[in-house]
Amino acid sequence: MKLNMKNPIFYLAVLFFCIFHSAAESQTVSGWSVYDGPYILAQSESLKAKWIENSILKERDISPGNFPDLKKKFNLQFNYADLKSTFYLRPRYRQNYTLADSIAIITDIHGEYYSYIKLMKAMGIIDRNLNWKFGRGHLVVLGDNFDRGEMVTELLWHLFGLEKQAEKAGGMVHVLLGNHEFLILGKNLTYLNNKYRMVEEITKTKYYDLYSDSTVLGRWLRTKPVMITINNIIFVHGGISMETVQRNLKVDDINRKCSDRIVGRDKTWIDSDEELVFLNNESGPVWYRGYITDTTFCESKLDSILDFYGKDHIVIGHTVTSGIRSFYNNKLIAADAGIMYKQPGEMLIYKNGDFYRGFPSGKRIKLQSESVAYR
Repeated sequence: MKLNMKNPIFYLAVLFFCIFHSAAESQTVSGWSVYDGPYILAQSESLKAKWIENSILKERDISPGNFPDLKKKFNLQFNYADLKSTFYLRPRYRQNYTLADSIAIITDIHGEYYSYIKLMKAMGIIDRNLNWKFGRGHLVVLGDNFDRGEMVTELLWHLFGLEKQAEKAGGMVHVLLGNHEFLILGKNLTYLNNKYRMVEEITKTKYYDLYSDSTVLGRWLRTKPVMITINNIIFVHGGISMETVQRNLKVDDINRKCSDRIVGRDKTWIDSDEELVFLNNESGPVWYRGYITDTTFCESKLDSILDFYGKDHIVIGHTVTSGIRSFYNNKLIAADAGIMYKQPGEMLIYKNGDFYRGFPSGKRIKLQSESVAYR
C-alpha cells in the first residue's frame, strides 16, 4: 500500500497506530497483560462480579442460576449461598479451640499462590484438585496474605472456599489478620505489587475499595481475628509483647478492639485513642518483632507472657528466619520461612503433641529447639 505522505494527519494516524499496536503486542509478549479477579460486591439486593481478562474489565450480575459458570471459570470451591451468607457474618472475639490432634500452620504467603499450593498438597492439607483433605484437622494461616506477590486474589478465594469445605468435614480453617491486612483495609498501599497498580487503572477503583465492606472478601476479612488459641498454643502474626500483658489485654480484648476499632479505620481515627495506637504499633500483636530482635528479651519474659494466657507455646509469623525455628524448648516457634522472598517455604505441623517442619517435597522432620532466639 502506498502511503499518502502529503497528508500529515493520515501519516500521524498511521504512526500512532503502529506505536500502539507495537506496545500492546510487546505487553502481551512480556507477560504484562493483566488477568485478575473475580471481585464480588453487593449491589442493592444482588451481587455483581468484576474481573480482568487480557487487561480488559469484565462485569456480570450474578445469581444462583449463572453462578455455576463463574464458579467453573475461576475454579471456585464454594456456592452462591456462601457469598450471600458472608454479609451476615460477625466477628468472633473469643477464639479458643481444644481437642485438636492435627494442626497445620503457614504464614506470610504474600500472594505467592503456587508456593502455598505446593506446600498444602505436600502436607496433605488439600488433594490434587485443591479440595480439603485434612479431615478434622485445623489449618492456621497467620496473616499477611496481601502485598508483594501477584496472586493475592487467587489465594484469598481458595482460603474462602477451603474454610467452607473444612467445616463440612469437621475441621477448621483459621485465617488471622497480619499487619498487611491492617495496611490494605486501612487504605495503605505502600507494598502493593505493580500488577495491582494496573488493576486499579483498569477497574478505575482504588485497590482497597476492591476489599471494602460491601465486597464479599472485604466483609469476610473483617470478621477475622488477630489472635487465637488451640489446645495449649497461642497463634498470632507478630507476637505478644510484655507491654500487652502489662495492659492486661486478653485474647477477646485484642480481637474486639482490633476488629471493631482498627481494621478498616483510617489513621486519624486510630491516632485519637492511645490504646489503639499501641495495638497498631511495633509493640502490638501484628507488628511486634521483639522475640527475635530485642537483645533483652529472655525466657523468663516469655514465661510471663505464656503464664498470663495460660498456654505453653506461642507460634508467630512476620519475622523471617532461616526456615521454621524453635526456641526455649518449643515455647516460641517462628514460622515465617520466607515464602515472600521466593523461597520454597515450610509448613509447621503439630501432631499429637509434637511439632514438625514440613517441606514442599513432602518430607517432615521433628522440630529441634534452640536455647535462645536468633538475633
